[in-house]
This record gives sequence, C-alpha cells and structure tokens, in this order.
Amino acid sequence: MMNKIFAFSALICALFLSSGTILAQQLLTIDDAIGLGLENNYGIQLSKNLTEIAENNHSFGNAGFFPSINLTSSRSERVEDSEFQAGGEARSTSGARSSSTSAAINLDWTLFDGMQMFNTYDRLGVLSDVTNQELRFDMEALVAQISLSYYNIIRISEQLKILANNIEVSQERIEIEETKLDLGSGSQYDLLQARSDLNADRAAYIRETNQLTEAKIVLNELLSRDPNIDFEVTSEININRGLVHDELYQKLVNENTELTIARLQKDISRLEIREIRGERFPEISLNSGYSFNRSQNDGGFIRFNETTGFSIGLTARVNIFDGFNLNRRVQNAQINQKNAEISYEMQKLRLESDFAAIYRFYENSIELVDLERDNFENAQETLEIALERFRLGTISSLEFREAQRTFLEAENRLINVLFDAKVAETNLLQLSGDLGLLLAGQ
Repeated sequence: MMNKIFAFSALICALFLSSGTILAQQLLTIDDAIGLGLENNYGIQLSKNLTEIAENNHSFGNAGFFPSINLTSSRSERVEDSEFQAGGEARSTSGARSSSTSAAINLDWTLFDGMQMFNTYDRLGVLSDVTNQELRFDMEALVAQISLSYYNIIRISEQLKILANNIEVSQERIEIEETKLDLGSGSQYDLLQARSDLNADRAAYIRETNQLTEAKIVLNELLSRDPNIDFEVTSEININRGLVHDELYQKLVNENTELTIARLQKDISRLEIREIRGERFPEISLNSGYSFNRSQNDGGFIRFNETTGFSIGLTARVNIFDGFNLNRRVQNAQINQKNAEISYEMQKLRLESDFAAIYRFYENSIELVDLERDNFENAQETLEIALERFRLGTISSLEFREAQRTFLEAENRLINVLFDAKVAETNLLQLSGDLGLLLAGQ
C-alpha cells in the first residue's frame, strides 16, 4: 500500500484543488534556461552594447595617430555705391557688384607628442578588455542566478510532491478512522482530528504552490520573457562531488573575473601616468594646405584678383610652465595606481575568504546529503511500519501522525540540503571563473 501511496504525484492532489483542467506544459531544461537567458536577458544585452562601444573606441584614429583633414569654402557677393576723390579727380559708382570666392584644404598631423598616442591606444585596448571581462562577469552571474532559480523550482516542486503524498497518507488515515468508527473500535474525536490534519496538509500544499508560482516568475524575469509562461522542470538535483580545493583555488587566483578586472585596472592606472608624463615632451605637428582665393570688384581700382598656393610647415609646442598642474596630475595618477593595487589585494582577500567559507560549506553539505538520505530511508520505513500498525490498531492516531510528520520533515531536510549543496557548488564554480564547468556541471 505504501508503494502505491508514494507513487502518486502532486497532480493527484491538484485534481481537487483546481478546476480539473490539465494542460500540457513545456519542459524547460537547465541548458535551455541558460541558453535563453544568455540570449534574451536585457542586462546581458546592455553589457554587450557597452563592449561594442569600447571596441569601437579602441582605434588608431581615436588615439590620435591619424591626421585631420579639413575642407573649407566660401562665396560672397555684394552690391555697393561708392564715391571717392584722389588727386583732384572724383569718381563715383552706383550699383557696383563685387564677389569673393575662396576654398582651402588643410592637413594637421601630430608627428610626436611624447608617446602619448601610443599610451592612449594601449589604454583604450585595456578598457576594451575590461568591458569584455565585465560582460563575462555579468554572464557568469546570470548563469549562477538562473541555475539557482531553476534548482529552487525543483526543490519546491519536490516539496509539492512530498505534500501531495502526505495528503494521500492523511486520506488513508481518515479511511482507516472511518472504518474503525463503523466497527465500533474508533472514536469521533480521532476522526475529526484526522480531518483537521488533512486540511492542514492541504493548506500547506496551497502555500507551497504559491511559492512555486513566484519562483517561476523570477526565472521568467531572468530569461526576459512573459512572467505568465508556465513550464515544467526536471526532477533531480545532481551534485558534483568531485570539486577539488587546490584546483579551484588556482582557478580563483588566475581566472576569477573580478580579479582579472582589478588587474586590468592596475594596467590602466599605469598607462594613465605614462600619458600624463608624455606632456613634458615637445609636441611636433605637420601643417599643410592648399588654398584658392578669387575676388572681383566692378567699382574698385583692382577689378580682379586670384591667388592659389600650397603651404607646408612644422609647429612645435613645449609646455614650459603651467602652474605645477602637470606635476599635480602625475602625483594624483600615482595615488590612483596605488589605490588600484590596494583594491586588487582587497578583492583578492575577500574572494579567498569567500572561497574558504563556501568550500567548507560545500564539504559539510555533501556530508549532510548522505546523512539526510539515511534519515529519509529510515523515516520512510518507519512510516510504512506505523501505517500497518495503525491499520491493526496497535498504535494511536497521535503516534501515527508523529511518524507521518517525522517522514515529512526528513524528506524536506533531504531536499533542502541537496539544494544547499548545489548552491555551494555553483558559487564555487562562479568564484573559480570557470563558466564552462559551471554549465557542464548542471
């Protein structure tokens, strides 16, 4: 009988809690969820756009390597009345037209600026690397969030099955109490108590159903899709028991995304110092151009004038004194470099502390999984024995309810500790910066 009882799914209980309409729901695997999240999540899309902007900024033109070429032209016309006298001769004109036309093309090219353009180009490249690492960090965080949200749904779904099975056991208890009452060996009190316990079990199921709905809404939000979309998940939480402390720690030091970003920030601060120091050197620019000018004046002595010509030259600029502002900027940049180094060490210590605590929690969770599995098997066997004895009338209704409660708690503890172990595993893999292993370990 107990095998039959534990074979019932939560769907049996839902038959009397709902309208009775059963709709086929889409099965969403963890791989599908992660794929949808990485493709559709709005935060990831924003991060990708920022990465594209940084890649566009990493160019020779933005760093100042290329010359600037400007083309200018103008045309103007005037109509004037003029009157003048020179050497006793007077002359006047009325409605004289004049025009002026000019065009020029100019080139300005910085040939030397104290290596600032090279340092700027390198800094833009590091900034591009930073945005790529930030995108990776956001993707890792999203994968971890989706994984934990997904396994939380499995945890709640399994708890629903437990509650559904518990309802079936409570219904079996009522049937036994009714039979005893009919035979004259039972009591109305025990029957009423059994019915009250059944209602409590049903209320617990409804509350857990609400939690399941909320958990699915959270996952749909992470996947950037309609929160009303319903789906089913797989039914198992598989724990990776093969995570090795030393291997994960080395990956933490070498591949953790936050530490990588902190190292890149140190490179940026170093390049900023070199950029500012480059301003101490002369700046040499090449200036070249070609111009055309033409003017025509019907009322002047010179009726027509046209010039064309090519020009080329070098311009040198040296900052001799700027109120010690350059020294101040160098000093501030050096302080920023020290802050970047301190920030790196601070993040490294924080991550190492998190790693030590989480890995210990992971080991303890593995031990608890084995322990709670044994407890669950013992509680299941105890409940089977209690049910048989309750049918025979050798134990009271209260004793049977206690065995039922013990089994329910044991099964809940097993599911919760499996989820806790998965949380620890996911956090360890995220700290190690191994996104591929995080995906493969699902």
